[in-house]
Amino acid sequence: MTAYLDPRTGQTWPLEIPRWRGDDGQPLLLTDLPGIGREAIDSSALGLWRYAAALPFRPREPIAMGEGRTPLLPRSLHGFDALLKCEWLMPTGSFKDRGAAVMLSLLREQGITSVLEDSSGNGGAAIATYAAAGGMRARILVPDSTSPAKTVQSRAAGAEIQLTPGTRQDCADEALRQGNDPASGFFYASHNWHPFFLQGTKTLAYELWEDLGFQAPDAVVIPCGAGSNVLGCDIGFGELLRAGQIARLPRLYAAQPANCGPLAREALGLPPEPPRPTIAEGTAIAQPIRPREVLDALRRSGGGGVLLEEEEIAGAALSLARQGIYAEPTSAQAAAALGRLVADGHVRPGEKVVVVLTGTGLKATPRYAEFLGIGAV
Repeated sequence: MTAYLDPRTGQTWPLEIPRWRGDDGQPLLLTDLPGIGREAIDSSALGLWRYAAALPFRPREPIAMGEGRTPLLPRSLHGFDALLKCEWLMPTGSFKDRGAAVMLSLLREQGITSVLEDSSGNGGAAIATYAAAGGMRARILVPDSTSPAKTVQSRAAGAEIQLTPGTRQDCADEALRQGNDPASGFFYASHNWHPFFLQGTKTLAYELWEDLGFQAPDAVVIPCGAGSNVLGCDIGFGELLRAGQIARLPRLYAAQPANCGPLAREALGLPPEPPRPTIAEGTAIAQPIRPREVLDALRRSGGGGVLLEEEEIAGAALSLARQGIYAEPTSAQAAAALGRLVADGHVRPGEKVVVVLTGTGLKATPRYAEFLGIGAV
């Protein structure tokens, strides 16, 4: 039976009772699932729901809006023939739709009707949108200094926006307080905390496997903040390996800004540094909640971390745009990281290397205006 799992102690809890963390406040995963073969793919299902048999349980009515089945485009980057996985072609414009769709579908199946999230970015937009599509109530906590423009997408979906005094960490602390308070009436469906979210991001691994003729790529380069895509790929490809569908795990590389890259720094054996502002805002997570699990996933795959300077990230964003790929600077880190990996010999000619692009550039138009020197937009 699948259960919630504390990966550090092995303690488990029944899946039937909704929870988002352990009794001592620790983040949870799920116990290992067996994975599926190509015969279990439901070719009649919409988007990522073709892999529903790989989930811990199948919701009777998934909240589905076409998420998943994103294009895999061949492009030459840094003289290397890469494959760009365009995860920004999702209903809300980011990869977080995978996690939101699966997490809220499973929670709704368990009777959850009101959800809480803390995010002024892609995570908040995805939770607000999928809650609206699923007839669920959503409250999104954001710091009171947040630009109103950052919450428009969530507000338009009908979410309640709660402005929280103080820093981003103060906002996270308030979300934890409300999430632990049964009287709040909300279940803490955090894209960073809840293991069901990772069940959504793992469908990226299944999709790449199918995209490549039911084979694993040699390597996957991923923009990384809290690590939900790294962990999702680790879980998904791990299931495919257990199911005998692939012979080996692909190497996973986590791309992070040098200004705020705690996971990549540790993977590279570098000492920690205080965080600084970065144009890769979506990955500026100074204290990810599952650092050990993310680092274990990188090491298990034979991959590692890549730290990128601000100029490299900006240059990669513009270079992609001039090939018709308008992605957030956060996403462009993966393209910049590929250049480093090629130069250092970590990826080699002839290998199938996937570069994951996680968010649309439409959410970063003011930043592109800065790159182009054309003033405020």
